[in-house]
Amino acid sequence: MHAPYARRAFLGLVAATASVLAAGAFAQSAKEIRIAHVYSKTGPLEAYGKQTQTGLMMGLEYATGGTMTVAGKKIVVIEKDDQGKPDVGKSLLAAAYGDDKADIAVGPTSSGVALAMLPVAEEYKKILLVEPAVADSITGEKWNKYIFRTGRNSSQDAISNAVALDKEGTVIATLAQDYAFGRDGVAAFKQALKKAKLVHEEYLPTNTTDFTAGAQRLIDALKDKPGRKVIFIIWAGAGNPFKIADLDLKRHGIEIATGGNILPAMAAYKNFPGMEGATYYYFGIPKNPVNEWLVANHYKKFQTPPDFFTAGGMSAGIAIVEALKKTNGDTNTNKLIKTMEGMRFQTPKGEMTFRPEDHQAMQSMYHFKIKVDPAFPWGVPELVREIKPEEMQVPIRNKR
Repeated sequence: MHAPYARRAFLGLVAATASVLAAGAFAQSAKEIRIAHVYSKTGPLEAYGKQTQTGLMMGLEYATGGTMTVAGKKIVVIEKDDQGKPDVGKSLLAAAYGDDKADIAVGPTSSGVALAMLPVAEEYKKILLVEPAVADSITGEKWNKYIFRTGRNSSQDAISNAVALDKEGTVIATLAQDYAFGRDGVAAFKQALKKAKLVHEEYLPTNTTDFTAGAQRLIDALKDKPGRKVIFIIWAGAGNPFKIADLDLKRHGIEIATGGNILPAMAAYKNFPGMEGATYYYFGIPKNPVNEWLVANHYKKFQTPPDFFTAGGMSAGIAIVEALKKTNGDTNTNKLIKTMEGMRFQTPKGEMTFRPEDHQAMQSMYHFKIKVDPAFPWGVPELVREIKPEEMQVPIRNKR
């Protein structure tokens, strides 16, 4: 007689417990801010990805004063490895927004992967903070309103390098990788040159190890030209394009110029004392409290200085926390977009500002000259001068 009643009571208790648990889980998730970091943990740009990840965690730590919380909410970072493959990055970002309920995503390392990920941010109506992929098209024709970028873009790289090299009587040929990063970089560099003349563009596959044929075409394009002759290199990841110097460029009076890079790649710069270019970051250049904290804490943790992409990762972490402080921990996407457009924040490079028109972080770049110092295994970029954001007429390339 009492069995059905007892069973009903038991089932009622189970249902009540389940709804309490569900409410508990919801309360738990409401107390979290979930950040997905999609980057090259493996693949050709693994070294860059690792630095970004270190920088991101240090940025979150710095901006939250070590608590890893904002407005009483715990920051949870979910890591995903895109392996440098566009299709993998695309599906991982969808999984991060959909299954992992990420509020914001950061990444990726490769421009090719970034371009595949942009429509996913739009589909899920969630912010993707691009760091460190560089191609102009990310904040250009492929952009949508959910995309912000703390990393520099091809134009910022190119314009700052043009500022360093653009002199009357200078003849330039470019050597770049044949994909979005290289092609966007050269296009922006070409557009930024006002006085120097660009006479040849050489594009080689990203996995090139033998540069002989490409170098010969570059030499042929430059050797008989009057004036200062420069090969400007835009290269990322594997392969050492500086091997072209072995082909006795000096005999033809040809110099090499390039932008900044990670410290291991800058070991090759030791062979080029006096080489000029512009860089995004070198730990010894910016003088500000954020960079001092980064350098000191990175030495403490890793016994090495922070590198090129560590600074970018940190800038991304700081940008997220600063935005969330302003929204009091509210992760509503439209509220975040309103907050971040025009937002100014302090980074290891000094102040950055998200330009409202395309959400690109406007930031300083650094004109350098390489000095050889026996204390360092790499060529040391000595500051010639800081190139401020307002000096660089960085074009707005989207159709907003």
